[in-house]
Amino acid sequence: MTRMLHRLTFCLCATLLAVAPAAQAARVKDITNVEGGRDNQLIGYGIVVGLAGEGDSNAATTLRSVANTLQRFGITVSQTDIKAKNVAAVMITADIAAFIKPGSRIDITISSMGDAKTLQGGVLLQSPLLGADGRVYAVAQGAIAIGGFLGGSGGAGGATVQKNHPTVGQISNGAIVEREIPTQIVHEDTLRLLLHNPDYTSASRMADAINLRWPALAEAVDAATVKVNVPPAYHGRDVAFLADLGTVDVEPDSLARIIINERTGTIVATATVRISHVAIAHGALTITVTSNIGVSQPGAFSRGETTAVPSTQTAVNETKGGLTIINDPPTIERLAAALNALGVSTRDLMAIFQSLKRSGALQAELIIN
Repeated sequence: MTRMLHRLTFCLCATLLAVAPAAQAARVKDITNVEGGRDNQLIGYGIVVGLAGEGDSNAATTLRSVANTLQRFGITVSQTDIKAKNVAAVMITADIAAFIKPGSRIDITISSMGDAKTLQGGVLLQSPLLGADGRVYAVAQGAIAIGGFLGGSGGAGGATVQKNHPTVGQISNGAIVEREIPTQIVHEDTLRLLLHNPDYTSASRMADAINLRWPALAEAVDAATVKVNVPPAYHGRDVAFLADLGTVDVEPDSLARIIINERTGTIVATATVRISHVAIAHGALTITVTSNIGVSQPGAFSRGETTAVPSTQTAVNETKGGLTIINDPPTIERLAAALNALGVSTRDLMAIFQSLKRSGALQAELIIN
């Protein structure tokens, strides 16, 4: 059995069983954020014009918006006199990163609010983008790219051809930043690093790695936070210190996890997965029923009729269940080889992992999506 397990390779045919290698060093800048240097979300309401009859079907909100827009230019029009088939009411969303200065441009996403069929070929009119505090931080405007199309809606029989989602589009660099969001990352010569994946071991290792370079400066506060004091040599040079701090190498730890996605048949396991002494047997029963239609032809001059005769054949195939003993394998690679030795499919692997978890032999968190 041992020689067989060593000969078998890790199969990736129908199963994607991703195995993470042993922990390797990563830079501080790749696994953390600096507290205070966060993104913020912006939102706005706008009008898209030029939709060639594919816009909102005269919705009251859209008509009122068009009337208000015209009134800004000194044109007073009643809502009842407006036809809005070329216009659509939309919501605009964007993320604005920290330290973005006025005059910079950011990407925006536009989504239809009404019953417009498509935003293809539309142009967003100037619209303010607000932050959570209700203040205007950017102004958006421009031609929309939807990354797809909707065609044929006016053809014979009402047939249509659609690619992607034509009621959602983007404008690259479509908004101009008008106000900088106040950001402060250093407080009294102290900054805090926030781990992307909180873990007590990773936080402790990070503090130790920073202290090796600048003694007695870093302290792990909790699983997600490492507090770092700015050394005297960097006072007044916070950017230089953050640049050097980001290059410090750390070996982050990871929890033992197996993630199963039943929709796609994907299985991902971390290198820290372990199992106890366990024996696994796998077998399957397949029943195949085949139905054929035959023809019964009467003899010559018998005055009989041609008749269809159904014929059903049933075949039963039961594969032999092999019992594989897994004697505390040290790595996930050995576990994968042992399971592949059973010749199991992706769905069978999922069932085996769930059974291992219920038996208490799987020393890892099992997540099923």
